[in-house]
Amino acid sequence: MIGITACLMTVMGLTACTSPAPSSSAANEPKAQQAAETAYDWEDIQQSGELIVTTINGPETYFEQGETPMGKAYAIASAFAGDNGLRLRVEVAKDTAQAMQMVATGEADICAIALNDGQRTGGRLLAAGPRDSLQTAWGVRNGAGELAKALDDWAAQADIAAILQQEADERQTGRRVQRRVRAPWQSKERGIISEYDSLFHRMAAATRMDWRLIAAQCYQESGFDPQAVSRAGAKGLMQIMPATAERMGTRPEDLFNPTTNCTTAARYLVHLTRQFADVPSASERVRFVLAAYNGGPGHIRDAMALTRKYGGNPYRWADVSIYVRRLSQPEYYRDPAVKYGYMIGNETARYVEDIVHRYRAYRYHAR
Repeated sequence: MIGITACLMTVMGLTACTSPAPSSSAANEPKAQQAAETAYDWEDIQQSGELIVTTINGPETYFEQGETPMGKAYAIASAFAGDNGLRLRVEVAKDTAQAMQMVATGEADICAIALNDGQRTGGRLLAAGPRDSLQTAWGVRNGAGELAKALDDWAAQADIAAILQQEADERQTGRRVQRRVRAPWQSKERGIISEYDSLFHRMAAATRMDWRLIAAQCYQESGFDPQAVSRAGAKGLMQIMPATAERMGTRPEDLFNPTTNCTTAARYLVHLTRQFADVPSASERVRFVLAAYNGGPGHIRDAMALTRKYGGNPYRWADVSIYVRRLSQPEYYRDPAVKYGYMIGNETARYVEDIVHRYRAYRYHAR
């Protein structure tokens, strides 16, 4: 059985830190102050109902694909929090030193640090299961012995191998969707793509996008199944995340209604189109919007910044898609021009390609 890959690390003050921590947000100040005055420990965390984990961005730790949080350390932290009835909040630090500082000052309860060969944590290491290829150290504040014990005891009993396998499966297959895929055509001879064509026409009027392009995107998202749901919680025809629905003024529980789902998706597409209004060509802009719908606008802006830095055209998708793919490589996602870090760029680039390819077929046969 694979353990939690490295160990528990008790942060022994600030001796391992080389940079000061940022000022606490207003939401964190009471907890940080309490941690500084007393040993904010496991019982306090359970009473608060929230576990705060800090880590750095990367495939071994934490990253976001669209609005879906991923990463091996995130998967373990999420399982630990869930098994103990706690909400999980992740705070991304710029480096290991800052992550340890945040724990030492009480801004976070646990830090998850990916260890490179020869890297020193500066803290005392307590065994918590055999090592494996994940190589992550889990740090708690000095004095939080009960939290350390709770994490250690949980790691000894949890099926860490299964947690990591599920994370690997989700990453390899993308955001897997449970759906009953319909045929890509209801009637090619009559130019009817699906029973939802009228909804796509309405979306087209709201978004100024071709209704056949929206149909191609819908098929990519759900296979025209209004009951489709992803492991990450995206729902319905256009696979809307609950958080996105709420921002667009829709109740998440209404997302299985086809009309509500498509109306919400249209609002979100308009929102993304405005974010990429600086892309001069409408035909190019729509590719950026599709990419942002899948991978998140921040990652696409990062790819545009890299494209500009390396001499490409940041407003041409063929140039930008190269760097979307490269955002899965440390050389690029750790570049100073990048703000949002690692992403599974191949998935997003392929998403755009597949939709555009299907759109061409729909455009030829449907009017």
